[in-house]
Amino acid sequence: METLLAMNVLDLILAVVLDLLIGDPYWFPHPVIYIGKLISTLDKLGRKLCKTNKQIKAFGGIIVVVVAFSSFLVPFIILRISSEVFWLYHIFNIILIWTTIATKGLHKEGKKVYDSLAKNDIYDARIKLSYIVGRDTKALSEYEIIRADVETIAENTADGVIAPILYAIIGGAPLAMMYKGINTMDSMLGYINEKYKYIGFFPAKTDDVFNFMPARITGFLICLVAPLVGGNITESIKVMIRDRKNHKSPNCAYSEGAAAGAMRVQLGGTNVYFGEKMYKPTIGNKIKELGKEHIIDTIKLMYGAMFYLLILYVIVMYFWR
Repeated sequence: METLLAMNVLDLILAVVLDLLIGDPYWFPHPVIYIGKLISTLDKLGRKLCKTNKQIKAFGGIIVVVVAFSSFLVPFIILRISSEVFWLYHIFNIILIWTTIATKGLHKEGKKVYDSLAKNDIYDARIKLSYIVGRDTKALSEYEIIRADVETIAENTADGVIAPILYAIIGGAPLAMMYKGINTMDSMLGYINEKYKYIGFFPAKTDDVFNFMPARITGFLICLVAPLVGGNITESIKVMIRDRKNHKSPNCAYSEGAAAGAMRVQLGGTNVYFGEKMYKPTIGNKIKELGKEHIIDTIKLMYGAMFYLLILYVIVMYFWR
């Protein structure tokens, strides 16, 4: 039993290292691509078959079941088949967990926006930002670009880094991949606008449930590493707790609030999604003017939160055994 637990810890750490070294290479057939294709196919099928908004909303529930079940089942079968061969099992386990973690990818894509702004190329910054956010970027000012990038990195520290690691700790690669499927559903369908508000209702609510604890854990982890960017742990916690409900999502304001508190900046405000304006309350205190350097600071907070979690996990497993 101790050997199995130790190997699971080692598998997770190696998966994180693999992500830090190579991220999401373009040549690799990433599972999220196929999950996305499945979601897109089901979305089109639902709109074709359903005649009323009620039916479309119900079909969104079917999408949740199909995507969650298949995302869990495929890695489960792969690991079950390979379980008789020790090294093959662990190689597959490491690779599968690696594909659920997006630390380097988030760093890379977020920093591309920073690099464009550093060259005073706001047009290119808007294009780079459009690859990682759902909001319209064509007319964004430099300040709005920075805010969008910072918010995205902070939010995805929970969605793309801490949550998959937590689910891998609890249920290995199959549960981490199931979470990835649910989160991908939300990113594709979970918009509160005319096109998606019915078919995306259950995907969005399911993602809210699966991110409930990871979002709060991420928020506190970011607060704990606030000194990395010159912030104060206590003040960061105060801002996070105060502004935790200042978002349409019940979860996103935790990581965004913690990051805003750590950097002493203000986030939130009006965004445009698919041509529709959506107002978000502000998060944080405007002690410092938000600047492009805060993109780098948010990346530091992401890494700090991840390493803090891994250190705590190793310590707990060492004493638990």
